[in-house]
Amino acid sequence: MDYNFLGKTILIVEDEVVNQFFFEKSLKKTRANLFFVKNGHDAIAIFKENTEIDLVLMDVRLPGMDGIDTMAQIRQLNPEIPIIIQTASVLPSIYESAFENGCNEFVTKPINMDTLLIILKKYLIY
Repeated sequence: MDYNFLGKTILIVEDEVVNQFFFEKSLKKTRANLFFVKNGHDAIAIFKENTEIDLVLMDVRLPGMDGIDTMAQIRQLNPEIPIIIQTASVLPSIYESAFENGCNEFVTKPINMDTLLIILKKYLIY
């Protein structure tokens, strides 16, 4: 399936270089504009500076502030922004906490790119 997200901007919050590379290579074909940050503090700062961000793809385990707390702060800035949590942890407590704090979707690593693209399309192509 062909995905064209031209004109859409995705903020990817991921501290692992190999995962950043995976997202960059996998999402390049969608033509979306991608911002990468490695921690929650930088995610909040770039989110405040860039009103064109259409979606946030958030890792849970981050240095400093974790992804759940980061998501909660981004939610305060923009309650409508789609936030997709991505994590290797499948603990029920993390899943519950993610939804309690406002995530729209939850995907586990290793990421199935076909599944992620379907989710992205749901939120980026109205």
